[in-house]
Amino acid sequence: MGLRINDTVPNFTAETDQGTIDFHDWIGDSWAILFSHPKDFTPVCTTEFGAVAQLSDEWEKRGTKVLGISVDGVEEHKGWKKDIELVAGTKAGFPIIADNGLAVSKAFDMLPAEFYLPDNATPNDSATVRVVYIIGPDKKLKLSMTYPMNVGRNFAEVLRALDGLQTAAKHGVATPANWQVGQDVIIPTAVNDEAAKEKFGEFETVLPYLRKTKVPG
Repeated sequence: MGLRINDTVPNFTAETDQGTIDFHDWIGDSWAILFSHPKDFTPVCTTEFGAVAQLSDEWEKRGTKVLGISVDGVEEHKGWKKDIELVAGTKAGFPIIADNGLAVSKAFDMLPAEFYLPDNATPNDSATVRVVYIIGPDKKLKLSMTYPMNVGRNFAEVLRALDGLQTAAKHGVATPANWQVGQDVIIPTAVNDEAAKEKFGEFETVLPYLRKTKVPG
């Protein structure tokens, strides 16, 4: 059974290019994003990890830790990091899990339990390991996005989704389509008009079930 929104994500101990981590302990009180990849030294993934490295200040501003995972080993990760940093033009300070035993990929249901990597495996053998997981400080899955190998991830959308999740969690609101920081948010239908006015002040009623307001100061 795959992970669903608000499921507690599996805990695990794994080797990374920066040493051993216990996943839940590593998350601590932060938000976390797990970026998974089918193999090191692949072109699309290299540009993606380069983009992750370039956004290090943005992750930090949002109190978010980032963690990579690929089905190769620690030494391959260390070599790949050099290529990632060359492409990114900056240091890739995040760790990458060495999931050559596939334990993490299977725990997160990216690969079936009976799967094994053949000799001389190619990225096609683990193509389903192309997922973004956003995880809250409560260790629950807040969002996941799965991509094919031939479409690079949109990191502006990852950041936008993270902002939406954090805004919703902090203020008890929802966000409309294409929402960006600073725009109006949606008052949940579970909050009646009287409670909405007390909590948010003025709001706009577009439809009886669609009410917009400013993010509380």
